[in-house]
Amino acid sequence: MVSVKKYKNYTGLLYILPWIIGFAVFQFYPMIASLYYSFTDYSLGRAPKFIGIKNFTDMFTIDPNFIQSLKVTLLYFLMAVPLKLAFALLIAVILNVNIKFINFFRTVYYIPSILGGSVAIAILWRAMFLQDGMVNRALAFIHIPKIEWFGSPFIALFTLSLLTVWQFGSSMVLFLAGLKQVPKELYEAGTMDGASKIRMFFKITLPMLTPIIFFNLVMQMITALQEFTSAFVVTNGAPMKGTYLYGMKLYEEAFSNFKMGYASALSWVLFIIILIITYLIFRSSKRWVHYEDGGDF
Repeated sequence: MVSVKKYKNYTGLLYILPWIIGFAVFQFYPMIASLYYSFTDYSLGRAPKFIGIKNFTDMFTIDPNFIQSLKVTLLYFLMAVPLKLAFALLIAVILNVNIKFINFFRTVYYIPSILGGSVAIAILWRAMFLQDGMVNRALAFIHIPKIEWFGSPFIALFTLSLLTVWQFGSSMVLFLAGLKQVPKELYEAGTMDGASKIRMFFKITLPMLTPIIFFNLVMQMITALQEFTSAFVVTNGAPMKGTYLYGMKLYEEAFSNFKMGYASALSWVLFIIILIITYLIFRSSKRWVHYEDGGDF
């Protein structure tokens, strides 16, 4: 019996061995290597030289672009993530009906999440918001003055945020799944008490969806803080570095300036920032996330 159990244990280990090897080679080792390089002066083609915490001190003391990229990225996160979650929830509520071809409409609304992160879509987005682009032509058709979408830092960053909001499909699918799990008895009780649709949404639907909102918030926060493609392709950090996201800063140091050690330090600072924000979200979840069994996460 013992030998059979051991055989089963080894069989399970054999099944997950490809994942373990992939994790060790492509994730764990690069993380440890980048942590070491963050304490070195390391450029491509030259052996790393240990310099202690100089990369980190230089980052906070003599590199103005670091603070700028950090401010822009946090503003981008505060702008894009709430809009994306609100829009995804709105579309999920609209699509939470039983009508003919509803699965087709749900698929159509999910497509932007598949295409949205590509370079081609980013180029198309830039063309749409140019001075004579499709968006300004549509505004002119309804007699609204043209907008310089890339003329000021705030508006340009908002335009990038709209590209992220457009990729709402994954969050929408999770909200749809959550809406299906809300007990119909709660709506029936609300109707008998004379509650309106809006009141039931805020008193029944929204509280029941807080675990999904919590999960989406954490995942979208991590994605937003690592955003790179849209800023690099659409604006290249302009105007006046108003869209100079942290991902661009990291990319420039690594692949333009070839400062791999400094770029590794930047990546670990971003990792720590994500950990801190995630911790704060988890701490706050006790106050606003509600579970059916009444327990805490």
